[in-house]
Amino acid sequence: MIIRLTFGRSGWTAAKMPVIKLTTTGRKSGLPRSVMLTSPHKENDSFIIVASKGGSDTPPDWLLNLEKKPDVKVSIQGSPSVAMRAEVADESERNRLWPLITKDYSNYGDYQTKTSRVIPLIFLRPVK
Repeated sequence: MIIRLTFGRSGWTAAKMPVIKLTTTGRKSGLPRSVMLTSPHKENDSFIIVASKGGSDTPPDWLLNLEKKPDVKVSIQGSPSVAMRAEVADESERNRLWPLITKDYSNYGDYQTKTSRVIPLIFLRPVK
């Protein structure tokens, strides 16, 4: 909301995390679907996002979309959209990253306690 109100000049951080605009392709509609998400961790040129949905027992729609069609677009402050490919972290990657993320952003750990599903981490990697 702040991003729209300030024409993109403000609102690109939340809780000290960068905010990204993730555009997926709707798995049913085939239409572009955009959502604003925080990225609590970055590795090299890849963003990592958390499919927490606040600890809900159901995954967020954007995760279902990118699982079906992993080619996405990502926008960050002051930059045009970049084509990226989404990949759900495997168990070993998640086990390595989860403690790093929850150490700095304990809300994600709190979300995990609310659900029996393992909250996925997703890599957003630039398409080369």
